[in-house]
Amino acid sequence: MALVRVERTDDGFVARNDRGAEVAIGGDEQGVFTPVELLLAALGGCNIVTVEPLTAQRGHRLARLAMTVQAEKVEPTLLGTITVTYDVEYPEGDEKAAEVFRAVAQRVEDKYCTVSRALREKSEISLELPE
Repeated sequence: MALVRVERTDDGFVARNDRGAEVAIGGDEQGVFTPVELLLAALGGCNIVTVEPLTAQRGHRLARLAMTVQAEKVEPTLLGTITVTYDVEYPEGDEKAAEVFRAVAQRVEDKYCTVSRALREKSEISLELPE
């Protein structure tokens, strides 16, 4: 189970997990993530933290592994296509690393990234309001 508490504070809004991590949330002001940016970060994070160990376990530790995740709003409250672009540097002399990385990254996106699957399969949202 995943659980995050989001609340208004004196300084704005913050999301916290039960392990003590927190992230500031807001509009377009400095030092905070917008909710859409957090969604994109969740998608990228889910992919990259799954791809990295699987690639390394197959003997191909990448010299650099990063990504950008972007989307434009096609309506005021609707995103268009989300594009994930990897930035990878393969280990010198490892001719098979690119092939392994591409296969792992595609498989992770298709089947193993929970955030990708939730977005693609449109997870149901249940809103519980106090009486």
